[in-house]
Amino acid sequence: MAFAPRGPEASFFQVLDQHRASLLAALRKGGGEPAGWGTHLASSSEVLASIENVIQDIITSLARNEAPAFTIDNRSSWENIKFEDSVGLHMVSHCTTRKIKSDSPKSVKNFALILKILSMIYKLVQSNTYATKRDIYYTDSQLFGNQTVVDNIINDISCMLKVPRRSLHILSTSKGLIAGNLRYIEEDGNKVNCACATAVAVPSNIQGIRNLITDAKFLLIVEKDATFQRLLDDNFCTRMSPCIMVTGKGVPDLNTRLLVKKLWDIFHIPIFTLVDADPHGIEIMCIYKYGSMAMSFEAHNLTVPAIRWLGLLPSDIKRLNIPKGTLIPLTKQDQMKLDSILKRPYITCQPFWRKEMEIMADSKMKAEIQALTFLSSDYLSRVYLPNKLKFGGWI
Repeated sequence: MAFAPRGPEASFFQVLDQHRASLLAALRKGGGEPAGWGTHLASSSEVLASIENVIQDIITSLARNEAPAFTIDNRSSWENIKFEDSVGLHMVSHCTTRKIKSDSPKSVKNFALILKILSMIYKLVQSNTYATKRDIYYTDSQLFGNQTVVDNIINDISCMLKVPRRSLHILSTSKGLIAGNLRYIEEDGNKVNCACATAVAVPSNIQGIRNLITDAKFLLIVEKDATFQRLLDDNFCTRMSPCIMVTGKGVPDLNTRLLVKKLWDIFHIPIFTLVDADPHGIEIMCIYKYGSMAMSFEAHNLTVPAIRWLGLLPSDIKRLNIPKGTLIPLTKQDQMKLDSILKRPYITCQPFWRKEMEIMADSKMKAEIQALTFLSSDYLSRVYLPNKLKFGGWI
């Protein structure tokens, strides 16, 4: 045993164990993970060769007296996105592209910036060193203008070279937190125990962590840091031991998604989301489960379609008699977001999700997880979550 569980009796986890058995049976029936699934990383020599090929194309264009251009898959069009229940949202093999031309006033600066960052990546990979996206930005902050420009270019390069972003030796600064029944060793040999009273920062190099050990019965993804901290204060990880909690503090960063994916790939434990009963919370849950349009080219390394929605469900609001005074009217932006989600391809295979979203649309109201505190201060950790987990209250 990796840890000594101090939580509920074994019978408490009976429905959870059945759920895990069904997940494993579905994996076996499907012949394991879908083709291409996993965290295969391109080798340094492959990345260097890919960059050299791009530069060779530029030299060839110049030799022909032609203006060089980068051809990049169009990541902003639903026409290029395919949905599969076992993978999530991923790019089709033959998708439309866009050209970033060196002779166009509109794109010449972008062309130059891509070339500059390609040069940096080549040096990083060649020297086997790493840099954060922030490091890249501060090499010439005036030239780049803002961090978003760097982030988008790095994603474009990853998509253009057809290699995962971390194979480019560029790391993201993690904002996520993890707590509970998990131990691992970081790349530098540092031993991490997440079972302490305070949460541990999600590592910035998920690829480098090894020797992961857990007895956890489930992993709970918590949308907001405030809710995560409240559950820690209520000793939820001890009460529900053995378990793991993760938060991406809102929209998850790449490292938090990579960690959730890694835990699923290694342990295949049930994973649940706890989000606000609003369109923004549902969007965040969808990113963990099915991915996003922006990162669809790397879906096989990021999505976990086995994730289930634990709460807060719109139907819970009426079922628990949550006071109407704690509810918030949907804004116009909320309604537009909800309509957008309802039109997405994965909703057709999630009838129970659709029903919950229709309840929200009909009521024109949303609720934050904190609304449960009006029932009692520790209702979330003492009643709501234990009952949901014990009796299978997820969809």
